[in-house]
Amino acid sequence: MILGICGGTGSGKTTVAESIIEALGEEFALLIAQDSYYKDNSHVPFKQRGQLNFDHPDSVDFALLIDHLESLRMNQSVLQPSYDFSQHTRKNETLRLDPRPVIVVEGFLIFQDQKLRALFDLKVFVDTEADVRILRRIRRDVRERGRTLDSVIQQYLQTVRPMHHEFVEPCKQYSDIIIPGGGKNPAAIDLLIQWVKSRMA
Repeated sequence: MILGICGGTGSGKTTVAESIIEALGEEFALLIAQDSYYKDNSHVPFKQRGQLNFDHPDSVDFALLIDHLESLRMNQSVLQPSYDFSQHTRKNETLRLDPRPVIVVEGFLIFQDQKLRALFDLKVFVDTEADVRILRRIRRDVRERGRTLDSVIQQYLQTVRPMHHEFVEPCKQYSDIIIPGGGKNPAAIDLLIQWVKSRMA
C-alpha cells in the first residue's frame, strides 16, 4: 500500500506522515520524503544553484522517485539520494530503503506527476492557512537548513507563494481526503491511521 501525503510548505504533512509511521511501527511502514528527490545540481555553480526555483515541479526527479516506488512494491530495496539544502545539491552518500507493507510518500509536489499519482492507493491533502505555513517554514529553514530570515522571506515571495497557487493548491482536486489543520487535527489523523490498519488486516 502506498499513501501520498501532499500539502503546501509548512502545512503539517510531515507530521501527518510521521504519525502514521509511528502508529504502524517502522517494521511495517516506510516514510519517503519528496525532499530527498530534488535533482542533482552539482554541475551548476553554487551562486546560481541558490537562485534555482525549487518550488517548481521541474526541480524534482519524479522519474527516480517513481522507479524507487515501483521497485519497493516489487519487494526490492533501493538507494535513496540524500540532499544537502545548504549547498542546494545531492550529497555523495545514499540511504538504503527496504520494502515495507505500507509506504508513505510526503511532499508538496507529489500530486503533480500523473504517473506518480497513479501509484498512490490513497491521496491525502493537508490543508493549512498560509500565515501558519510561512511561520513554520521560517522556523524550519532557519533552524534546520542554515538559512537567513531575509533569504527565507525572499524565496517565499519570489517562488514559494506563486508556485503554491499555480501547482500545489490545484492538487486538492486529486485528493481522496483533505485534512484541515495538518498535524493539529488528531481526530482526522486517527481516522486515517484506522483506515490504513483496516486495509492491512
